[in-house]
Amino acid sequence: MSAKKILLLVGDYGEDYEIMVPFQALLMVGHAVHAVCPDKKAGEQVRTAIHDFEGAQTYSEKPGHNFTLNADFDGLQPDDYDALVIPGGRAPEYLRLNERVLEIVRHFAAAGKPIASICHGSQILSAAGVLEGRSCSAYPACGPEVTKAGGHYMDIAVDDAHVDGNLVTAPAWPAHPAWLARFLEVLGTRIEP
Repeated sequence: MSAKKILLLVGDYGEDYEIMVPFQALLMVGHAVHAVCPDKKAGEQVRTAIHDFEGAQTYSEKPGHNFTLNADFDGLQPDDYDALVIPGGRAPEYLRLNERVLEIVRHFAAAGKPIASICHGSQILSAAGVLEGRSCSAYPACGPEVTKAGGHYMDIAVDDAHVDGNLVTAPAWPAHPAWLARFLEVLGTRIEP
């Protein structure tokens, strides 16, 4: 397996599991992962939130961990990266307002590089205009945005993942096993006993 260089776009109040789990899992299998946030540098932190499903009509939110960034957003070159990961939570709501974030996402989409998006990460994909004619999953409340952006919203089980070419998506963190497994396949990563 050739190690890939992966960009992880994070922000304050991103979903804790959707940041921490892919960051650690992708490092574990040998990939380099650079976690970045606009207007922050390596060594600075973003605050995360834990979203849970506790029987209410929507998810609950609790404080998560402080996640330390390991790369600078300013000056990053998308050409230097093989793949992109976009976690969910509340961060995509404001990250999608940053034109540089959208330019970066458009680069990965135009180049056909692997993109893994989960939960509210679809808000960034929608804002970047990269879902036209594509099918993707997302947190159900983001389904209308996917559709308005010209995409086909895939209403799948919360623990399932969907692949459309280079795009790997899932509804929320319960899908981590399926989402990460599909993303590793798209990356060409093989894990053998």
